[in-house]
This record gives sequence, structure tokens and C-alpha cells, in this order.
Amino acid sequence: MDVFRAVDGYPSLDFYHASQYLDRVAKAVHPRSVDAQKIWMKEHCHTLKHEIGAAARLLIEMESILSPKRLSTTHRDGLQDAITYFRNHHQMRYTQALSHHLPIGSGVTEAGCKVIIKARLCAAGMRWKERGAAIVLSLRTLTYSQGRWQQFWSKINQYGFNLAEVQH
Repeated sequence: MDVFRAVDGYPSLDFYHASQYLDRVAKAVHPRSVDAQKIWMKEHCHTLKHEIGAAARLLIEMESILSPKRLSTTHRDGLQDAITYFRNHHQMRYTQALSHHLPIGSGVTEAGCKVIIKARLCAAGMRWKERGAAIVLSLRTLTYSQGRWQQFWSKINQYGFNLAEVQH
């Protein structure tokens, strides 16, 4: 899951996926030094995460690496993949996401899907109709969200629950 959450109306991309492409660039820039690759990665990942407009600047840097240097086919292909990724996904708004206390990785979302949905709906022999699955998943999300289960029951206690209003 590469795109996962909107920041200021733009989708946010999983930082881990972007960093995998930066790793390819580091290998092209420093093909013979793992230590130099690690230093390059650390600096550029920090920049991408904490500086507005960093993705555009990194793209320019990557394009300049592609032209003048002689690269092996593997490194050239990895660099070209990174350039394509950054061109196609220029809205990497990690700084803004972090300032809004939003996650920049899809791990939380993917884990939530596994725990909330897959664990309940995909057990052996399970078959669901859309309405039943929606109800069960709504209740599961309440139980996994701190304080929400109690909040739900407080509303039921306060306003009641009229079965005649429930659609069949």
C-alpha cells in the first residue's frame, strides 16, 4: 500500500517505499562503499522527511547523477527507477504529515487491516454478506479504539435503541 493518507488534500506516500528508492540512488552514487551509502541515505532520508520541497530537489539531484557518470546497468536501472518514482509521486509531504501528527508509513494502516478485518472476516469457513460484515467491523473498530466502546454504550444508554428504525 503505497498511498495511504491525505495531507492537506494530497495523498501521502509511505516513507519506507520512498526510502527503498533512495537506497537505489545511494548505491548508484557510492557503488563501492557501503559506509558512504549509509551516510548518504541517512542524510537524504532526513532531508526528505523534514524539509518542505525535498522530493523535488532530490529528483533534480538524481537526474544530474544519471547524465554525466558512467554507471553499471544495475545502478543505472535502479537510479532510473528512483527517478521515475519521484517524478510520478512528487507529492511527498512528510514534513506536513509529521507537523499534523500523522503517520508517514503505511504500517499502522496495514496492521489495522490485518487485526480488524482479516482476523475476523477471513477465518476458516467464514462467509459474509456486505451488511453483516459492515456491522461486525464497526463493532470491532469500537473495541479496538481506546474509549470508543464505552462511549458507544453511553450513547445507547442515553438515547436508547429503536429496533423499528433499523433497516433490514
